[in-house]
Amino acid sequence: MSFFQLALIAAVALLGPLLALPRKWHLPVVLGQLLAGIVIGRTGLGLVDSTDPTFTFVADVGFALIMFVAGTHVPVRDKAIRPALGSGALRAGVAAVLAAVVGVVIAFAFGTGHAPLYIVLLASSSAALVLPIVDSLRLTGPKVLTTTAQVAIADIACIVALPLAVDPPNAGRAAVGAAVVAACALVLFFVLRWLENSGNRGRLHDISEDRKFALELRIQLALLFALSGLAVLGHVSIMLAGFSFGLVVSAVGEPRRLAHQLFAVSDGFLGPVFFVWLGASLDLRTLAGSPRMILLGICLGFGTLLVHGSIRALGQPLPLAVLASSQLGVPVAAATIGSQLHLLEPGEAAAMILGALISIGASTIAGSRAARSFSQAPPDPAGEPKSEGPVGKGQAGKGPAGKPSEGGPAITA
Repeated sequence: MSFFQLALIAAVALLGPLLALPRKWHLPVVLGQLLAGIVIGRTGLGLVDSTDPTFTFVADVGFALIMFVAGTHVPVRDKAIRPALGSGALRAGVAAVLAAVVGVVIAFAFGTGHAPLYIVLLASSSAALVLPIVDSLRLTGPKVLTTTAQVAIADIACIVALPLAVDPPNAGRAAVGAAVVAACALVLFFVLRWLENSGNRGRLHDISEDRKFALELRIQLALLFALSGLAVLGHVSIMLAGFSFGLVVSAVGEPRRLAHQLFAVSDGFLGPVFFVWLGASLDLRTLAGSPRMILLGICLGFGTLLVHGSIRALGQPLPLAVLASSQLGVPVAAATIGSQLHLLEPGEAAAMILGALISIGASTIAGSRAARSFSQAPPDPAGEPKSEGPVGKGQAGKGPAGKPSEGGPAITA
């Protein structure tokens, strides 16, 4: 990977903001970045190599940071999150039951014998896609909060369940790795909370701001990368590391200055690199000569929409239900692991990606519809949001003692 290729990646990633610029379209920024990657990657012009180790590693760093920022946007300190977690878990559980039925039917119809894998795919959601969409469209309200909780729970559960479905012999090792990452995140929560309550974090902030050291950003990134390293060693997705650490920071309270710094690093560079890499890694040409696998991908895509759309019966608005069906990390991981272990039929990996793309397209339309009903007011001319973030006001902007802190976990700019 060269600087010219990196310049190309940064340039084509601007398609995201360009497509999202017209407010009436209500398009998420990630859509344009994915399309840009498809155009310059394996499916399109082949100008970049998604298998390049440097490109892949930078994309992994971006993915970890995206999931970390997504975790900080969950208002853990908001009292409304408690009932939302219960409702979100219920909806994710119902979706899993429906996915079991649909997954078995699809596996039987196509004779692949991969029913467990299809069940995980159909039940999954993508916090890496949904939370940026919620953030960029400024969706807010209790129903959005419940959908956010549902997506987070489904994504983490399916990431943990994926090794059992794809590679059962190594499922125990992956479970141990996930437990280690979760335990380390819990330890970090108690350490960071003690630093906050003791006033040490405040003193560190004052020194950093006065001397322009950016110490908080440096420390948070070091902890994030260490947790991601543990995830890689434990054979679990770095999504789990990033998202769990984001939840920890949200629970302790994220300073406004740090939120602005993370926004610049993530949304300004590493996040777009990840989404362009993801689009570039897709090879949709393999489906051209296999009508059966095209049909499988269509069934997986619309099966996902059916599973999540059915949650409307529990009172979830249809646009939010379809938005929750958006898939990303789980299908990509399933296609990668299955191909490496030679467990999939020819074209089956591409079929799973096709199903994910169908869900992404549907969730983009659903996000546009949801923005008409659940979008908050745009920022004022000074550039500050008029609410605390994608889930509205609450306790997110208060410190451990209930006093106003420098900011909250839902900073969007």
